[in-house]
Amino acid sequence: FFGKLAEISGEYLKKGSPVYVEGRIRTRKWQDKEGQDKYSTEIVADRMQLLGSRGGGTATGGGGGGVTASREPATAGAGGDKPQPKKGAGGFDQMDDDIPF
Repeated sequence: FFGKLAEISGEYLKKGSPVYVEGRIRTRKWQDKEGQDKYSTEIVADRMQLLGSRGGGTATGGGGGGVTASREPATAGAGGDKPQPKKGAGGFDQMDDDIPF
């Protein structure tokens, strides 16, 4: 993690905390002093969401309710060009589709 994502991770993550990370894998190759090829594989995180409960207890089930952070750059101006979602639109509570199985 880098920047703000690293700060949030350091503040909220503890050993064993469930977390969802989105990003990419990067492999680098170099040669050591003896001329041997060496490889390093890194996970470059772009987004992170803490899973589990907020109260510090252990999570039961697939709980949500954490902190979501991303490394995406902020857009200039609060209005932005993105349309704002309508209030109450698109949530899981409003799904009325029947599941076929």
